[in-house]
Amino acid sequence: MVKSEPSFIGAIDNGTTSSRFLIFDENGGLVIGHQLEYPQIYPHPGWVEHDPNAILESVLACIEGALRKFALQGNNVRDLKGVGITNQRETAVVWDKNTGKPLYNAIVWSDARTADIVRRMSNASEKGADAIKEVCGLPITTYFSAVKLRWMLENVPEVKEAHDNGTMLFGTVDSWLIYNLTGGREGGVHVTDVTNASRTQLLDIRTLTWSDECLELFGLNKNILPEIKPSSSFFGKITHPALDTLAGVPITGNLGDQHAAMVGQSCFQVGEAKNTYGTGCFMLFNTGMNHIISNNGLLTTVAYQFEGEPAVYALEGGIAVAGSAVQWLRDNLGIIKSADEINGLASVVKDNGGVVFVTAFSGLFAPYWRPDVRANITGLTQHTTKHHLARATLEAACFQTRAVLEAMNADSNHPLAALRVDGGLSNSDVCMQLQADILGIDVTRPQMRESTALGAATAAAVHLGIGKWAGGFKAFRERAKESEETHQVF
Repeated sequence: MVKSEPSFIGAIDNGTTSSRFLIFDENGGLVIGHQLEYPQIYPHPGWVEHDPNAILESVLACIEGALRKFALQGNNVRDLKGVGITNQRETAVVWDKNTGKPLYNAIVWSDARTADIVRRMSNASEKGADAIKEVCGLPITTYFSAVKLRWMLENVPEVKEAHDNGTMLFGTVDSWLIYNLTGGREGGVHVTDVTNASRTQLLDIRTLTWSDECLELFGLNKNILPEIKPSSSFFGKITHPALDTLAGVPITGNLGDQHAAMVGQSCFQVGEAKNTYGTGCFMLFNTGMNHIISNNGLLTTVAYQFEGEPAVYALEGGIAVAGSAVQWLRDNLGIIKSADEINGLASVVKDNGGVVFVTAFSGLFAPYWRPDVRANITGLTQHTTKHHLARATLEAACFQTRAVLEAMNADSNHPLAALRVDGGLSNSDVCMQLQADILGIDVTRPQMRESTALGAATAAAVHLGIGKWAGGFKAFRERAKESEETHQVF
């Protein structure tokens, strides 16, 4: 009997501060990965930008690094059958379709420069910030992509000229990456998936098509927008000259990072929820095929959609600052040298010593939506040490998570019994025990922590029918339900 060749699936994971490329085997096991940080640009207080080319270069370097390690393990790169993508979501990228070059730096999801535009647009409607919430499921805030694009049109002449001339393309980071990976100006595909589209504030959440009403409100032409596809479908083939070993490999999965984590955590049943503790902190609650418009400060979003299946929706609560507060302790205050030191530092003391850290560096997101609030630390005394500040930093994410959970319980009428967690801060036992104590429910952490990348790989592999993902989404969902891996419970 001839032994069949193994199949592997790759996942591009572009986060807010770094990019990664991870390779999974046909059983969903992590084989190898490579990660690189890229520069954060802070032109003014509250402004956060990325160089789109730096994002692309970091992704290409991560792919090359991971493939090199993969080959050194004795694997054949030709056995990599497909690639999935997951990305920071609301970050807005604009580029010229003739040159393929960015027209401005990417404006990052946490950027707060659009506060005046948000106020102006909210004041123009009797519904205030909820002017189009019934259409797109989202309030008008600094968070989403469309208002960032509106700012560029009003403040960057090159962007306005390209928009008006019909030479501009707009997308979230996934669109920028796919465009370049599939050829760039030489035939690159301009496409996105339903999850990323649902974060632009331009998608009709009911029909899953671009909304003329939303486009009119923001003053945008439809021809700048990417084609919308299900999260698990064919997006194009890799043709980038720097990736000749992957030439022709299909991109068959694409999800925003929080949605990918939901898939990676197998939150496929109504009422299941996950919380990802990354740069920010994001909780998604599966509401099935029902899109619930929140009355308690939450967002309505597309959770995921597999090709041939109806879209699944979620309620979401986003916290702007979680892991980035730890990064701030490291980079700005210098009280830790690496992020993983936060656990040991916080465990030295039994409480916060009266210190409270409100980590609103770019305002408060759900359920408050207060872009005008700024971070502050209170309760400092001569007794205060760096240990108390470390513990207060962890507690900040945990208490904000409780506010989101209480809003979800109110909207869904389905109190959550357990919360699945992933992301960098979830590696801290101290933080997760604090979270369980503050919520009063079980917090469960999977053995395999790469939920976001696994979700992107899952979307790609289900479309290709590889290994444990063979047989389509419904078959995989049932198998996932029957064979849930052991979680650590706090």
